[in-house]
Amino acid sequence: MTSLHGQAESAVINAVLWLKLGVETVGATIIALGILTAGWLLVKALVKRQTADFTAIRLALARYLALALEFQLGADILSTAIAPSWEQIGKLGAIAVIRTALNYFLSREMREERHEASPEEEVVSRVEG
Repeated sequence: MTSLHGQAESAVINAVLWLKLGVETVGATIIALGILTAGWLLVKALVKRQTADFTAIRLALARYLALALEFQLGADILSTAIAPSWEQIGKLGAIAVIRTALNYFLSREMREERHEASPEEEVVSRVEG
């Protein structure tokens, strides 16, 4: 017979694993929506022959990717709550650092392109409209 402590620990681990799976699924769904949205905007721009610069479409995709990275980082943090070894914690830490760096540089690029893309936003509003 297992102890009450062991059962509680097992229940918490299972709950965290399910929560992690849910958070990862939300992140993957956001990426898929971003790809579909950017693809749709690209097709509309190509049909309307507005191919001068695709910065605004890249920014639209980047917003989705940045949000998805936040969810994926959240899933990584959940994993550290139940990581059974220092080796696994180290791997999760490395993944978290990589995702955080990606998010930082993606956010910085979006900020820079937003400043450069003022006339471009008119193109996106015409494409989206």
